[in-house]
Amino acid sequence: MELKEWQEKILYSQKSAWDRLPREEEPRLMAYCEDYKAFLDAGKTERACVKEAVRLAEQRGWRPYRRGMALEAGDKVYCNNRGKMLMLAVIGKKGLEDGAQITAAHIDSPRLDLKPSPLYEEAELCYLKTHYYGGVRKYQWVTIPLQLRGVVVKKDGETVEVVIGEEKEPKLVINDLLPHLGAEQNKKTLNDGIGGEQLNLLIGSRPMEGEGTERVKTAVMRLLYEKYGFTEEDFISAELEAVPAADVTDIGLDGSMIGAYGHDDRVCAYAALRALFDLEEVPEKTAVCVLADKEEIGSDGVTGMQTAAFDTFMSDLCDSQGAALKTCLERSFCLSADVTAAYDPNFGEVFEKRNSARLNYGIGLCKYTGARGKSGASDASAELVGYVRRLFDEAGAVWQMAELGKVDAGGGGTVAKYMANRNIDTIDAGVPVLSMHAPFETVGKIDCYMTYKAMGAVYRG
Repeated sequence: MELKEWQEKILYSQKSAWDRLPREEEPRLMAYCEDYKAFLDAGKTERACVKEAVRLAEQRGWRPYRRGMALEAGDKVYCNNRGKMLMLAVIGKKGLEDGAQITAAHIDSPRLDLKPSPLYEEAELCYLKTHYYGGVRKYQWVTIPLQLRGVVVKKDGETVEVVIGEEKEPKLVINDLLPHLGAEQNKKTLNDGIGGEQLNLLIGSRPMEGEGTERVKTAVMRLLYEKYGFTEEDFISAELEAVPAADVTDIGLDGSMIGAYGHDDRVCAYAALRALFDLEEVPEKTAVCVLADKEEIGSDGVTGMQTAAFDTFMSDLCDSQGAALKTCLERSFCLSADVTAAYDPNFGEVFEKRNSARLNYGIGLCKYTGARGKSGASDASAELVGYVRRLFDEAGAVWQMAELGKVDAGGGGTVAKYMANRNIDTIDAGVPVLSMHAPFETVGKIDCYMTYKAMGAVYRG
């Protein structure tokens, strides 16, 4: 390579992804982002994400996988694991003994779950007690409009879907202390200013007519029974989640960003899902997309990435071709599709600028995550990083290298190590996010689109 050509290549790689986007691609970028926004509004919980993903898959000809069914190249199947984890595959031209091209994202996000016995009344105000899920900053969840979503399973086995606070319906809220009386609260650290047991949802204040105690609680329970047909006892077998009530919106005068709840990690989950839908030809290797639950609390349980459900799905696919699962996994590649922190100049002291992802510079490629000396990380090999670089470049997917922040500032993890522990070559990559884990996060539209292009590159190999 000539020196001038090398210098031009370096300068080009330092430009914003907007400067590197072919103009004819912009309408496709904008259309993709509109579709993503619709998916995000439809999927504010992991159950809702699976439901919407299945709807979109079946709309495009996917069919549920049944153990023992014959599979041929080009077949499109999915496995819905308990309504909270989804695995999809397009059978490739090559057999599974040559491995698979896998993307793995998670569809759970930080939120507030109702406790098993949540409903109580005090001072003629009715509340629901919550237990926060994942890495929330508790003070961010007070004084914002919230919705309640999920399911209630009654004693007779009937499942009732609950959505409270949608569109023009009344919303819920968690109170904060007024500044006039906040002198002692102000002395507390940011982490302790709001306690976990103070995250109680205000759900009603109008008492039921007549005499007696807890008339507000009774009135609230009557409303719930009239609309959904469940009693207070049924809270015991419910999965109800408080999530922000705000819908997705464009951010900035130029509309170049998207603000919403749940970008982590549904922005990568949708990219992985949509890229699988948009494969125009039968891939060389079987393309697999995994949308997992429970990442925010360690990926445990029957729907988290540590579950045997993934191994079972892959084993079933291998059995249909007479391939050995262990051979398939050791020859597979997985992109752990999870968001990374975008450099924020407002908090520049915790970022290491030379190794931080920037908004509008494409998908962030993370060789490792973890904390305190890469603890808990899956540290990808140099060969694997080189492979992914070539893959993204050939697909025209703008990318950047990224770390979460300064070495001693903190850290985090993804599902990567759980895939790598299965003897699958795995690396992290995802959309840079501002205000990660907040009830309202921000991403760049062009980063969303470049992540979609990168996922397509993975499936094509």
